[in-house]
Amino acid sequence: MRKPRDFDAELKALEEKARELKSRKVQQLGELVIATGADQLNTDELAGALVAIAETKDAAKREAWAKRGVMFFESRSWRTAPESQRNPRGAQAQPGSPQSPAGGTGSQ
Repeated sequence: MRKPRDFDAELKALEEKARELKSRKVQQLGELVIATGADQLNTDELAGALVAIAETKDAAKREAWAKRGVMFFESRSWRTAPESQRNPRGAQAQPGSPQSPAGGTGSQ
């Protein structure tokens, strides 16, 4: 005979996993901000730039930002960063990640 499932335990395990994933994402985003030098911006500037990027529908701008992101991750300076700061794709939630928030459009 089959043992009954403990739905409460399964739900608790799923909630813990979700917390761990969110925590890891926050850490990776923070590392990305530091690695790109965007930590030199004040929080209002950084938030404003990120909002503008998230609202941008211009495919050409997003593609230019994506290319800059690829170049950043392929650069020597990124590869020589400490292992804890290297997770080139884990911190990117979507193409067009914030590679040049202070630069306005970020296009080349």
